[in-house]
Amino acid sequence: MAMQLIECVPNFSEGRRQEVIEKIVACFKNKRGVYLLDHRADEDHNRLVISLVGAPAPIQDALIEAAKVALDNIDMNSHQGGHPRIGAVDVVPFTPIKGITMEECIELAHSFGERYFKECGIPVYYYEDAAKRPERKRLEVIRRGQYEVLKEEAKTKEERMPDVGGPGLHCTAGATVIGARKFLVAFNVNLDTSDLDIAKKIANTVRASSGGFCHVKGIGLALEERGITQVSMNLVDYEKNSLYRVLEMIRMEARRWGVQVIETEVYGMIPVNAILESAAYYMQISDFDPAQVLELQLLELMGERAE
Repeated sequence: MAMQLIECVPNFSEGRRQEVIEKIVACFKNKRGVYLLDHRADEDHNRLVISLVGAPAPIQDALIEAAKVALDNIDMNSHQGGHPRIGAVDVVPFTPIKGITMEECIELAHSFGERYFKECGIPVYYYEDAAKRPERKRLEVIRRGQYEVLKEEAKTKEERMPDVGGPGLHCTAGATVIGARKFLVAFNVNLDTSDLDIAKKIANTVRASSGGFCHVKGIGLALEERGITQVSMNLVDYEKNSLYRVLEMIRMEARRWGVQVIETEVYGMIPVNAILESAAYYMQISDFDPAQVLELQLLELMGERAE
């Protein structure tokens, strides 16, 4: 049987207390079958994003361990941060990489959700391809009103109750959204203005739900420590809408208010083709083929020989 590899990017509602961050990250270190690729904590977002690749079983075990650490250390009733959230472990997506299909990742999300509630006592919502209700495919629908609203509405409104557990949320850890999806690129654009209204208007222009680019989700956030604002986005299908296309639209909209782009950020891991496509655009390379990249060709050859 071919080895199965998935990517998992769990998001935790903690980006400020280093000792808690280290405890959570430690759950994914030195674990057979689990490869910790990246972890980033943001104080303004008050959020920790961890990028993992590995086999499904050991990744699930490590996630349960990390969730118990979050459960012991994060109280959503006192949590404050710029990023939308509903739980201490806010979201756990599974993405097929090798030897596993999207359908199998959906089954994995559902079985893990049951185990997660049984072992941690934290209710679960399913989203993206694993959604059991059509409206819950979109994460922003589940998160509407964030923890503060959902903790009340999930008690009495059937349409807002968890898929597993409930009614209501965990009294301190809230709920966790678990799903299966394609590879997502977290892409942020920082603006040289402290006017949050401008960032929100630009986010409104580019995101799909407001009539912008398909497969783009975005919000405007204040980075108060730096005195600037940010258009924070998820590109849920970078093959359909490229980074450069979204960035150039933001530049164009920002000029309406005399605002400039300071820098961009890629949060977590990113497929090489997503970067190469934008590099080819800005360098104006004619008929560029990723096969021209030396390292990619070497990796391809090494993979063929390994098989």
